[in-house]
Amino acid sequence: MTSTSVISAPKKQSLWARLVRNYKKHKSLYWIACPVVLYYLVFKYIPMFGVVIAFQDYRPGKGFLGSNFVGFKHFIDFLTTPTASRTIINTLRISVCSLLIEFPAPIILALLLNEIRVGPFKKVVQTLSYMPHFISTVVVCGIIMDFTLSTGVINDIAAMLGFERQAMLGNVNLWVPIYIISNLWQGIGWGSILYLATLSGTDPNLYEAAVIDGAGRWKQMLHVTLPTLVPIIVLQLIMRIGSMMSVGYEKTILLYSPLIYEKADIISSFVYRRGLQEMSFSFGAAVGLFNSVINLILLVSANWFSRKISGESMW
Repeated sequence: MTSTSVISAPKKQSLWARLVRNYKKHKSLYWIACPVVLYYLVFKYIPMFGVVIAFQDYRPGKGFLGSNFVGFKHFIDFLTTPTASRTIINTLRISVCSLLIEFPAPIILALLLNEIRVGPFKKVVQTLSYMPHFISTVVVCGIIMDFTLSTGVINDIAAMLGFERQAMLGNVNLWVPIYIISNLWQGIGWGSILYLATLSGTDPNLYEAAVIDGAGRWKQMLHVTLPTLVPIIVLQLIMRIGSMMSVGYEKTILLYSPLIYEKADIISSFVYRRGLQEMSFSFGAAVGLFNSVINLILLVSANWFSRKISGESMW
């Protein structure tokens, strides 16, 4: 007589039970993550409820519930004003120039630093390139103002080369170069850290194999170093494209003037003027929401395109 034994499948645990078990196993990691989670909850997600004022004629005295609902009125007002096309074009102009110049610069710096074999010299160069990142934006703007005055250092050099002196921040055609070059100086070193960290984990055996195959330094960089950076480059590029409409307003507000609004006025500075200075909170919220939606579309599109072309993507 034979007996059969039935092996029952393990009972599926509930989500809460799995979370509790995982918490007990990785308790320290959860506690470390708490400040980051709280930061995003308090400053990123909870304020999202305030987006409702973009569809209202918001009055602080009446609050969210008492203000009149106006639908897409503020969106239409923004898109039908001449300022809309100007600010959108200016934002895209600065973003595209930044993508073409500022984005590859940290990669190139990281590749160059990776080729330096003299340890002390490499550390000095890295330290000097990181330092501008820690300078306050207000201080950086003060330096730019002093250097670009008609009596400033840059005009002194230009005069020696035969050019005429001018107030450079008052020249509408010089705004984008000044903005991009100052950003490049301030961020190139800090931006290279991520790529240098990635290169530090490269398998030395790959370089040894390349040397055995007869590859020089240049070919080692092309066939070993760059392929190592491709995943992180793609990730950073997708994130950069996803924020093309979010040009920082701090430097713009501190440096621009009505004389150069034609090229310097961007979406974020326009929102600052209308939303805060003119206290048109609903209009500013509507423009900000429009900006965020465009960024989301760009992010999803860039991620999809990257996955189709290279197989690398954020999700």
